[in-house]
Amino acid sequence: MEQTYKKILVGVDGSEHAMEAFRKAVEVARRNEGEVIVTMIIEQQMTTALTVAPLGNEYIEEQMTYGNDLLERCRLYAESVNFSKVTKDLVFGQAKSVLAIELPKKHGIDLIMVGQSGLNRVETMMVGSVANYVIRKAPCDVLVVTQPENESESTK
Repeated sequence: MEQTYKKILVGVDGSEHAMEAFRKAVEVARRNEGEVIVTMIIEQQMTTALTVAPLGNEYIEEQMTYGNDLLERCRLYAESVNFSKVTKDLVFGQAKSVLAIELPKKHGIDLIMVGQSGLNRVETMMVGSVANYVIRKAPCDVLVVTQPENESESTK
């Protein structure tokens, strides 16, 4: 049986890893005659070792402006490659659970594409990896998009 993906979710944060995942999601959707739901998730709380503090309105407004701009850039990219089936979704919440649980349920997602984190092993242990969480908790297939090492790193 051939697997087709009609509703592809991809989260973006402005990083090159996330943007590469979005570009590849557009191509997968095109081949499958599907659509891409691109989301930017605004974290509403900043967690420190001692407290969880709500973020101020100014921060949230800045993030909303940044998120809307980023989602619009994604839409414009898709348009530039003649792909119009892009839905933008700016969401508040915890990125891990929004990507893995909430949005797949809301949109009927059958594939989640995530960019591989740029974190090193210690940072991943301390911060956690959105991709790792999504892989473990998502109700659908997950594709982790990696970026080729750049020339300077591969020669070390």
